[in-house]
Amino acid sequence: QVQLVESGGGLVQPGGSLRLSCAASGSGFSIDPMGWYRQAPGKQRELVAAVTRGGSTNYADSVKGRFTISRDNAKNTVYLQMNSLKPEDTADYYCNVGARGRVYWGKGTLVTVSS
Repeated sequence: QVQLVESGGGLVQPGGSLRLSCAASGSGFSIDPMGWYRQAPGKQRELVAAVTRGGSTNYADSVKGRFTISRDNAKNTVYLQMNSLKPEDTADYYCNVGARGRVYWGKGTLVTVSS
């Protein structure tokens, strides 16, 4: 069983920045990949970004050039640096990891971009 603890959400003005963190614990196995999804009201959950243990990354087109995903393998923690935030980035952001063939989800952290 893997437990995920997310932090870093909040209210930010358009053009601002936030950094999300997600720490995974409880697994004696390699956690791979690690990533973030988001779900806005009335919309489907979508992939924002993901990173493998080896450092390969994948981003949604809508966040390329603005968001950066990274991970600390020693701490089993994944980060999402979000810059130049837009109102359309407002959503619940969910941490998502894989471990031993299973997928685990965090409880979500709300990001609101508004003036």
